[in-house]
Amino acid sequence: MTVRHNEAQNRYELDTDHGLAIAVYRQQGDRLIFTHTEVPPADEGRGFASELVKEALSDTRRRGLKIVPACSFVVAYVRRHPEFDDR
Repeated sequence: MTVRHNEAQNRYELDTDHGLAIAVYRQQGDRLIFTHTEVPPADEGRGFASELVKEALSDTRRRGLKIVPACSFVVAYVRRHPEFDDR
């Protein structure tokens, strides 16, 4: 699985068996606010969203930015992985 950063669309993307999974963000200064995560319905429950969000948050950190979870999936992911909690 290869996650790519689509800066022009303000999102991270992952090709799945049935389409495109996305993690959408908006940037405010040194923070990326993750606002929406979506996986094609046929691929739900197969770990695509977790892999996508893990790579998106890791890339955010590598870029020296702070993570702000605003969508329910990213909030739950950060709860399970407190190393990404920037509060």
